[in-house]
Amino acid sequence: MKRVLITRPREQADDFAEKLCAAGFEPIFFPVIEIRPIENNIVLKRAWSKLERYDWIVFTSVNAVAVVFSQFERRSLPRVAAIGPKTAEALQSRGITPDFVPEEYVAESILPGLGDLRGKWVLLPRAEIARKALPAAIAEAGGIPHEIAVYKTLPVEPDPEGLAALKSGMDWITFTSPSTVQNFVEILRQQKMDPFELVSKLRIACIGPITERAARDQGFEISVVAEKYTTDGLINALVNASGLEA
Repeated sequence: MKRVLITRPREQADDFAEKLCAAGFEPIFFPVIEIRPIENNIVLKRAWSKLERYDWIVFTSVNAVAVVFSQFERRSLPRVAAIGPKTAEALQSRGITPDFVPEEYVAESILPGLGDLRGKWVLLPRAEIARKALPAAIAEAGGIPHEIAVYKTLPVEPDPEGLAALKSGMDWITFTSPSTVQNFVEILRQQKMDPFELVSKLRIACIGPITERAARDQGFEISVVAEKYTTDGLINALVNASGLEA
């Protein structure tokens, strides 16, 4: 049975692990990041109190949805866009049907669905280290992006069992965001381990092109990239690359 390392936050890994098991893999938990909301977020509170100024709210992750609606009650919202089906599902579970979900699950693909943005405000609740491509594209289209950091992605102490399993041998490592790549490298270096020597003995699977780019920038060679930028798409890519039956 092929062993697959899961680097995403532990609280988001169970569904992924269960589906990996069902597909014939052995999942190994090795979270390298944790999600932490920005505390006492005055900027977000002010924006939420003046939602009428915005034409759109764009949610680019499940984490942003969870953080925002854990702090604020749902109220009359402007039009809502979501990057990807999981983010859309997170909104729908809160009774919010997105007005637009792009077919490609990267931030730049959402721009055509927002229509004429000239002079219009767009609220972007995001990670503290989010890529700048989307707000830059909105501004270039004449819109007014209001980007607010609502959560941080922080490195975690390595799980001893996961670290031991990693040392004993793995077939695949999965990266689901640029921050999982960066913190994986940082954690292994802190453990006096060479991440590139270790990873040279296994194969790397990335959830999408943005994560792939981050991994290549670190110097890794990538074996597969999911065609559909979700964990389900990632599992399909692993199944195909491993010669298993879906």
